[in-house]
Amino acid sequence: MKIINKKAGYEYQLTSDKYEAGIALLGAEAKSIRGRHLDLSQSTARILGGEAWLINANIPILQPPQGYNSTRMRKLLLHKDQIVSISTKVKQQKLTIVPTSIYNMGRIYKVGLALGKPKRKFEKREYLKKKDIEREIQKELKVH
Repeated sequence: MKIINKKAGYEYQLTSDKYEAGIALLGAEAKSIRGRHLDLSQSTARILGGEAWLINANIPILQPPQGYNSTRMRKLLLHKDQIVSISTKVKQQKLTIVPTSIYNMGRIYKVGLALGKPKRKFEKREYLKKKDIEREIQKELKVH
């Protein structure tokens, strides 16, 4: 089971730096992810106080307890050297940590992280134009 953040490639120019992190979840959140009730489109990751956090990932649960926040910060489990490496790259190159996917390995849930630079509006338009042209070329090739 794998849930992909489709907006990550559209909103960010992703680099080749990819990381895999564990995530600290509540039991009901894990069950909700298993049922594919998850939204990563508005989420990012940050390093605060020497720890990695997943921010604004929406994981709604079926019967939430009193005061449950579905977009709360969740701790990402990374090695200390990975955290140092990521934080230096983010500071030096002005990058953002983007969650690209959440998947399970047995009973454990992992978050795929990538470093990326936010795209500007004109870059997004160019991307869409390029996709439309490729789609038209594919249609023409199928017809002939």
